[in-house]
Amino acid sequence: MSDALPTATRVSDPGIRKLYSQESRWQAWLDVEVALARAQEELGIIPKGAAEAIAKVARLELMDRTRIDEGFQRTGHTLVPLVWELGRVVGEPHGGWVHWGATTQNITQTGDLLVLRQAHGIFLRQIGEMLAAMAELAERGAEMALPGRTHGQHAVPATFGYKVAVWIDELSRHVERLEQAAPRIFVAMLGGGAGTFASLGKDGPPVQAGIGKHLGFGTMRVPSRALGDHLAENVCLLALLAATSAKIGREIYTLMKTEFGEVEEPVPPGTVGSSTMPQKRNPKLCQDIIALAADVRMQVPLALEAMQTEHEADRTMTLMMDTAEARACIATGDMLGRLTEVLRGLVLDPERMRRNLDLGGGLIMAEAVMLDLGRTLGRQHAHDIVYDAAQAAFVEGRAFSDVLAADSRVTKHLDPSGIRKLLDPVAYTGLCADMAREGAKSARTLAARLRDVR
Repeated sequence: MSDALPTATRVSDPGIRKLYSQESRWQAWLDVEVALARAQEELGIIPKGAAEAIAKVARLELMDRTRIDEGFQRTGHTLVPLVWELGRVVGEPHGGWVHWGATTQNITQTGDLLVLRQAHGIFLRQIGEMLAAMAELAERGAEMALPGRTHGQHAVPATFGYKVAVWIDELSRHVERLEQAAPRIFVAMLGGGAGTFASLGKDGPPVQAGIGKHLGFGTMRVPSRALGDHLAENVCLLALLAATSAKIGREIYTLMKTEFGEVEEPVPPGTVGSSTMPQKRNPKLCQDIIALAADVRMQVPLALEAMQTEHEADRTMTLMMDTAEARACIATGDMLGRLTEVLRGLVLDPERMRRNLDLGGGLIMAEAVMLDLGRTLGRQHAHDIVYDAAQAAFVEGRAFSDVLAADSRVTKHLDPSGIRKLLDPVAYTGLCADMAREGAKSARTLAARLRDVR
């Protein structure tokens, strides 16, 4: 699923696939080699001028791809042929200082985190776009009454804007999580073969810190190649984001069903829903969102397995973590792109929402009637009276208002006009509109900040 966009969608690739291309990863590894050289030159470990000589040519387009490919074919090694080629193009007298004191995973893991940081920037900008779209929806639907549903049944009235306020609140916390986790996730690693700093000794920690400085990263306290909790944390955070996205996608998918008809995802003219049923207007984007979100969440077990490294390093676990990170990121980018498209173009049908409020013949207002009677009769006694009326209305197929009007225990306290007033669902949406408008305000503020994330 993560390897290619479904052909049925019209949503563009947000750029995550390109980040996770082999060429992009190689360039990130070369960038780490440059940071390593700069940090070592600053500490006098390698000669002056070496870092600049390395930085000047550490661009993949300046290298001989045929040599690199042949080297990988011959050695089967993840990094060595790239290091060889970098050393060759640097030339004398500085080429021999490339990759000094580092081991492969030091470079590849730190480089892959450079890629991940770019992916995080895209995700945060996508979330900002979603929040901006949600702000519009929350305001537009702030007073748009519809049935609030619990356990799949009508509960009490709510508004569509309130639903969106819930999404905004949850999505905002995902932004907090991603930002709070960044110092834990984006750290440079330079411990050498077993993470012991044996190759650099006391110079090791300051070199590692220097790499971090040049890359805008933190630095690992213990640069063990067996540590993967920070990498797994990223996958878990993306899975949380995916669960929220799937919840929103599923809600829209459900409300778009013919039996509900309260909303519709954008269906551009010319869209074909079925090869045999011309009437079909299918929730394709929502289905994509739900499926992609499942793909993200499925990477969590793999990432947690990959944390269980044997001894000081184990390539098996590295391969597993790399797979989990790449699949989770690619699927997240696709998922957020589709969700943004849905939110921007979502069609609301307030008339259908209002008709759906009346499907129970007033039963959705049972709580309001109970509370009004309870002020005189006490909550439990009022509950018993309204319970009897509600069950009779449902079982006998009668209007709730008629059953109430025929019950002397009710009419002793409420006249027909009072009953009608209590059965108005639009008057019983609580603070939904306030929460929707407050959610819209906070969403716009956060969206404006995320717009400039890089």
